[in-house]
Amino acid sequence: MTTHTQDPATTTTGVAMMRYPNDPAIRERVLSPYRSHAKYLRSAEVRTEGEVVTAMCRLAVEESWYIDSTGHFNSVEFNICYNQVAYYLIAMTVQEHLIGVFDGWTMDDYWARQLPNVVISELRSRFRAPIDPLSFYGELAFTKTRFRARRADKAPLVIIETTCRFWDDNGGLSDGEVRLALTNPPEAATG
Repeated sequence: MTTHTQDPATTTTGVAMMRYPNDPAIRERVLSPYRSHAKYLRSAEVRTEGEVVTAMCRLAVEESWYIDSTGHFNSVEFNICYNQVAYYLIAMTVQEHLIGVFDGWTMDDYWARQLPNVVISELRSRFRAPIDPLSFYGELAFTKTRFRARRADKAPLVIIETTCRFWDDNGGLSDGEVRLALTNPPEAATG
């Protein structure tokens, strides 16, 4: 498990905030499916406050994998950066047992499901001011999580509502809301 710190002075709700520093081994494993020039997540710190789990990140898109440089962060890169941060945040949440819907999950369960079973079911993004893709920040929060048990007509799911934003030092900003569905949760987690 990662070393974490408790910082109750940083909250206004009276709930202690826990911080989990960047874990290079987890980040490298999360990014292992990506081509070397498409690994945009540089570092991430995970924070918890009550039921909300957040990743604060540094990112860089040094070279686009699919187009000549547009000179700004675009919607394809938004989606890829979101995915990389979300994968990291789920991995840390499983490893550190941060959210109840992941009770019963092991790291092996997560690694087996990272690509085939983490699905974006809804994505809304807004671009408010151009972001320099060479150096920017991100924040992704799991704001609501729930487990949908198996029903006669539906398989079990973990559903995660998220908010995210990306920004740079020059006023660039984009934000969005994304719903994740984690299909095929491990049997130990579904009871």
